[in-house]
Amino acid sequence: MNESLLRYEQLASELAGMIASGVLGQGDRLPSVRRLAKERRLSISTVVQAFRQLEDRGMIEARPQSGFFVQRPKTLHAEPALRSTPEAPMPVDISQRLVRVLQACMKPGVAPLAAALPAPELLPVAALHRLYASVARRHPRLLEGSNHFNADEPALVRQLVRRSLGWGGPLATEEFVITHSCTEALALCLRAVTQPGDTVAVESPAYYLMLQLLESLGLKALEIPTDPRTGMSLEALDLATRNGGVAACLIVSNGSNPLGCVMPDERKRAFAALTAARGVAVIEDDIYGDLYMGSERPWPIKAFDKAGNVMLCASFSKSLSPALRIGFVAAGRYRSAVALQKTINSGGTNPITQLVLAEYLESTAYDRHLRTLRRAYQKQVDAMRQAIGRYFPASTRITQPQCGYVLWVELPEAVDTSRLFERAIADNLAYVPGELFSASGMYRNCLRLNCGNPHTPEIESAVRRLGAILSGY
Repeated sequence: MNESLLRYEQLASELAGMIASGVLGQGDRLPSVRRLAKERRLSISTVVQAFRQLEDRGMIEARPQSGFFVQRPKTLHAEPALRSTPEAPMPVDISQRLVRVLQACMKPGVAPLAAALPAPELLPVAALHRLYASVARRHPRLLEGSNHFNADEPALVRQLVRRSLGWGGPLATEEFVITHSCTEALALCLRAVTQPGDTVAVESPAYYLMLQLLESLGLKALEIPTDPRTGMSLEALDLATRNGGVAACLIVSNGSNPLGCVMPDERKRAFAALTAARGVAVIEDDIYGDLYMGSERPWPIKAFDKAGNVMLCASFSKSLSPALRIGFVAAGRYRSAVALQKTINSGGTNPITQLVLAEYLESTAYDRHLRTLRRAYQKQVDAMRQAIGRYFPASTRITQPQCGYVLWVELPEAVDTSRLFERAIADNLAYVPGELFSASGMYRNCLRLNCGNPHTPEIESAVRRLGAILSGY
């Protein structure tokens, strides 16, 4: 490939990134060919080639005597289809493969398309730093002593109860246990209601960390088909639980990871009634609930629970900072068992961070931040979908998430995303292969992409290069 070709492709990729991220909006006029050639020290023919490439992608149009203008990019609307899953529960064995994938994705220079983490510039880090300093100054004795018993700061519990009004609550103060993370909350709930060898129903595809927890606790996974729009199949869950044998159900009803779907309220109500009647404890992860893309925050299944059977888990790692390491569970009738597991496994949660979070939630800053963050995530998800439509194979299917900021991509059956992962990493590209979202190894032609970062020209280029790898399988 000659140098001029590399240059026009680079320019086209940079301009495509500006269009996808909204820097250049629909109807905006692009700089003239001569101006770009002069500013970028390129030949006029190189700029013209770049513009022609963008025209071919349907991103810009030429208007006689006026120049080039941004068009609405083409997009993919087809979503992945609901898949059947194995009828028998299965042991989970993904941890070693998952660790290798995540470690590879953390190498310097690798495009951040794998781990579902927000970009630091989207988070109120400076405000949190100020609160840490203020809380430490006003409460100088917080680090002087501790004990191994769980100690929930009343100020934080009070703020969580207040916020639960928006979750279909209010939830009772005595339900809450403050944890080190949402992950710890999920693990404590599993320990409280299962024994090694038990079967846990999970979404399919399911968040790989949930599968990893099952593996570490010696539990079996029963994969339940999950619709990309409406969530876990109640019909399949009904059949799976008729004869007993399912101890618990792990579910993300708002922003299922990786599908991004939101279960409709009527199905949440039916889900809560079915699981309570069958004696199946429900562990609900609502970490993406505040990151909805509609006009109203969706209620969790917990809002429809009449029996205290739902343990609602969440944290602020996706909205404030992954480094806070603060989560919680509203554990219903299992609160005593969960609190005991917390005491046994990790003791109290950092009191300074609990107070910092309580003060931030008490102010109006959190809701203002959420409004800005939701707009940013929506924009980034849309931009990534548009980029996938431009560069991935023609028959690719892609989710349209209703919560969160990850995308599930279904490629032609011949594409093996696990086999292609090493090739992608060699080109400093990362994603999570689809088989890691299944205990039975399904979804080898799928992958998950993170949209937590602004869609820069560098991200656009990464998607383009990844598309070339996936298209050449």
